[in-house]
Amino acid sequence: MKNKLNKTIAVANQKGGVGKTTSVINLATALAACDRRTLIIDSDPQGNASTGFGIKYNERDIDLYSVICGKNNIVDSIKSTMIPKLDIIPTSPNLSALEQELVNVEDREYLINNLIKKIKGEYDYIFIDCPPSLGLITLNALCAVNSLIIPLQTEYYALEGLTQLINTFDSVKNNFNKDIALQGILLTMYDKRNKISEMVSKDVKSHFNNKVFKTVIPRNVRVSEAPSYGQPVLMYDISCPGSQAYASLAGEIINQEKDL
Repeated sequence: MKNKLNKTIAVANQKGGVGKTTSVINLATALAACDRRTLIIDSDPQGNASTGFGIKYNERDIDLYSVICGKNNIVDSIKSTMIPKLDIIPTSPNLSALEQELVNVEDREYLINNLIKKIKGEYDYIFIDCPPSLGLITLNALCAVNSLIIPLQTEYYALEGLTQLINTFDSVKNNFNKDIALQGILLTMYDKRNKISEMVSKDVKSHFNNKVFKTVIPRNVRVSEAPSYGQPVLMYDISCPGSQAYASLAGEIINQEKDL
């Protein structure tokens, strides 16, 4: 049965270590648990989202890279996860060579968009986990979605690079994808014992107002441990503060559905 929402979301920040992949994995898990048919596209050559679901490298023969290159069909690349209603298209380090290989390809910004069109109706939510850069793969992701979520670590250097990312977003909206909107900025790794966390939080909210999610993701050791077990934190320890925060975030996003 075709799904009616068809919400496509890129999760991007060119700064690494901000909780980007962790947020994709756990938000998607929480939405699937709320009966939303959900797909993750792992577009980071590091493949951390794929690893986060326990997908071994020898199980990634049919990955995003092989689909973009036309070697495989996108339907064949979709893998089920241990979470009902949650699928993933894995990736491998091969994807890092893509930018060089596509240098002379026409309309290369729309390759992922063209692929998503073939499966979009099967899912309520499609998340693209972007690499920590603003290169061709991230541009492809931004050209393929109708929303952007920016995870932002509540630490001293967090705001560095945010202006560049917002400028890239504006450029994509003006030149490639007029339908994209900033869905929200997600504050991550918040430590209530740390005054810097509070200062960064207030600063971001003063600049972006209602574009900052009400839910804040706390710094939580259980969230850090979960990937080593190939599980989302909501499976690893559903009662920990990190799990509760991602469940709350899913609730916020579901509440936004009425505006779609």
